[in-house]
Amino acid sequence: MIEGHLRLQRGRFVLDTGSFAIPTDGVTALFGPSGCGKSTLLRAISGLDPATTGRLRFRGEVWQDGRRALPVARRDIGFVFQDAALFPHLSVRGNLLYALRRAPRANPDALARVAQRVALADLLDRHVSTLSGGQRQRVAIARALLMQPRLLCMDEPLSALDWRAKAELLPLIDALAHETGVAVLYITHAPVEVERLARHVLFMEDGRVVAVQALEAALRRPDSPLFAQEGPVTVLQGRLMPGPDPSLACFDCGETRFTLLHPPGAQRSATRLRILARDVALATAEPVGLSMLNQLPVRIAALHPHDDGRVTVRCTLAGGQTLLASITRHSQQMLGLETGQTAWALVKSVALMD
Repeated sequence: MIEGHLRLQRGRFVLDTGSFAIPTDGVTALFGPSGCGKSTLLRAISGLDPATTGRLRFRGEVWQDGRRALPVARRDIGFVFQDAALFPHLSVRGNLLYALRRAPRANPDALARVAQRVALADLLDRHVSTLSGGQRQRVAIARALLMQPRLLCMDEPLSALDWRAKAELLPLIDALAHETGVAVLYITHAPVEVERLARHVLFMEDGRVVAVQALEAALRRPDSPLFAQEGPVTVLQGRLMPGPDPSLACFDCGETRFTLLHPPGAQRSATRLRILARDVALATAEPVGLSMLNQLPVRIAALHPHDDGRVTVRCTLAGGQTLLASITRHSQQMLGLETGQTAWALVKSVALMD
């Protein structure tokens, strides 16, 4: 756990987090509106700002106690920023060697191993000015890992990249977090990045930590800030499997399976499926004569009406995972939908999260 209560004033902005506890297993996404203090919180946790006060423990070790603070170098933190922050006069190899020489337990074989893992082995002698944005971020990630961090802080590392580079780096970051066991704090404004990567979500407002929740709990909230852009979203856990014919794939959620068009180049290791609640319709009887591939029995767990005349319906799939549907209040009343009732969910579209 990362536990504490930190205070820091920068100009007129005041960070006063309140007490918080952040799990250190996997990726925790820091999410909130611009200017709410996400980057300031990372600076406070990392010790980069000496004006920070309060208390902070990392896995039981005291990092901050009042104004006394453990030096940044002894916290073993790696950083990846939006602009990669590489040394422009060095090659890829030179940037990585810089990190390797400063690692607490330098291993000469680590550079080649990490470069291979993040797909940089063929680029080691390239000057960083010749790299694409995605390649530069790979160098930044490799450099951070070579420092052998206990905590990896990533401040909007993908925000300046195009969709193709993001699609390549998201599964890499996810895999590295699992493989290395490094705790990751990841700042983003993109809900889809949270849904793809995070195991936990830290919500911030006006310099305060409002809540720290498991992703599943954050997505069960009808008022979740993650829903501000596209409305309610379901993220299901499972595994990708072959479908009934070569053009189709199945996503196995245990006792429930979804069928989807086989995504080109889909990762067999994909473990998350994303479904917009607006792409889910409900029926009170088993449908017949429909082209929709996914028609699933569900039990209605909760109904959440909204002021705009819509209702978010929280459904439970066979196996226990949650599926959200967004319908009109008129449809809910016409169908007589109530908590505890069985129904059929008709899923129009799903997206595999590689």
